[in-house]
Amino acid sequence: MSVRIGVFGANGRMGRMIVKAVAETEGVTLAAAGVRAGSADLGADAGSLAGLAPIGLKTSDRIADLLESDVVIDFTLPDAAITHAHAAAAAGTPFVTGTTGLTAAQEAELAAAATRIPLVYAPNMSVGVNLLLALVERVAATLGEPWDVEIVEMHHNRKVDAPSGTAIGLGRAAAQGRGRRFEDVAVLSREGHTGPRIPGQIGFATMRGGDVVGEHTVVFAGPAERIELGHRAGGRHIFANGAVAAARWAANREPGLYSMRDVLGL
Repeated sequence: MSVRIGVFGANGRMGRMIVKAVAETEGVTLAAAGVRAGSADLGADAGSLAGLAPIGLKTSDRIADLLESDVVIDFTLPDAAITHAHAAAAAGTPFVTGTTGLTAAQEAELAAAATRIPLVYAPNMSVGVNLLLALVERVAATLGEPWDVEIVEMHHNRKVDAPSGTAIGLGRAAAQGRGRRFEDVAVLSREGHTGPRIPGQIGFATMRGGDVVGEHTVVFAGPAERIELGHRAGGRHIFANGAVAAARWAANREPGLYSMRDVLGL
């Protein structure tokens, strides 16, 4: 039986790709496509917005229309994602979100919603990045704190949050591997006379420019040697395909907060 998927933010850059991915994936169908109230794309054909032939499904600004789906995918903005997650929890609709830039308080709200529904939350839904997360945690655990950890990321010039959600996720994986709280060891930026590096810190460097989809490198720097683990995204379709896979996986799960590592069996 086909899984009916609703897509919030269907007229956004990622939303259009997700609609296209749904259309190209066996076993799923597009049940609803959401846009924000007042959008110029309200009432437009969802297929046409995604660069496909018309499919006879018009976009809607009513959250309730989306929640009639078997599962919904959200790539919007932090405040909107939290609103949608709470509405999904109230309706009992499984929820998948790749929205980045959430605060710790907003992540706690997702966790609260996940007590009522299966909820997949992942800052990056590509298979490669989630394999990288698993590798980073393992390497960090093996090497320990004598090795310094630095995370370097670059994205296109329109990205609004920094460091990226994926970079933060990689930092959390390294901290988890070392048995440390991420908030206690993360150094998200450096400026001025900072003094010597404090052992155990996890540092971040952020670059923005051009049309870079996403590049991440985790550097483990030890005495006289260095290990670098990295990922380069060649197109945003990898995130859309991952989101659709997550939606199919979540459709019949028990309530809980899941990640792409759960989806991929990592």
